[in-house]
Amino acid sequence: MKTIYLAGGCFWGVEKYFSLVKGVISTKVGYANGTKDNPSYSDLKSGLDDASETVKIEYDESVVSLEKLLELYLRVIDPYSVNKQGEDIGVQYRTGVYYLDNKDKEIITSYLSTHLKKDFKVEILPLFKFYLAEEYHQSYLDKNPGGYCHINMAVLHDDERK
Repeated sequence: MKTIYLAGGCFWGVEKYFSLVKGVISTKVGYANGTKDNPSYSDLKSGLDDASETVKIEYDESVVSLEKLLELYLRVIDPYSVNKQGEDIGVQYRTGVYYLDNKDKEIITSYLSTHLKKDFKVEILPLFKFYLAEEYHQSYLDKNPGGYCHINMAVLHDDERK
């Protein structure tokens, strides 16, 4: 099993989208690479921390590759936008791919450089902090099916779904 962390705007939709992907074992939403230890949602909203809303994705690499996850990620983000995805605006809504394994950095950098124009704004950084978001944020769209989501789940093809 491998782990990657993806920030793509509001984490509710990113989490739901990747929870549907064949080969993804688990997803958890949280706050990555901020300045504060154990920030809260209100810390991000009020500007007390600059963490990004991020989804921790554990996946079976024998079923789905990191490259495939990046392909799926690029379907639902605007990689040229700074601190904005959908209707969400703020530093916590920036895009980023945060890795634990330096081998993944090479894959991420190569994939994004090959598939995007040079001026893309997706952060590619090692994960140095990650704190789980409050429980009510976990699987939010499963608990609140009518909740806000900037992601069109229909971009996930049938053969890519669990």
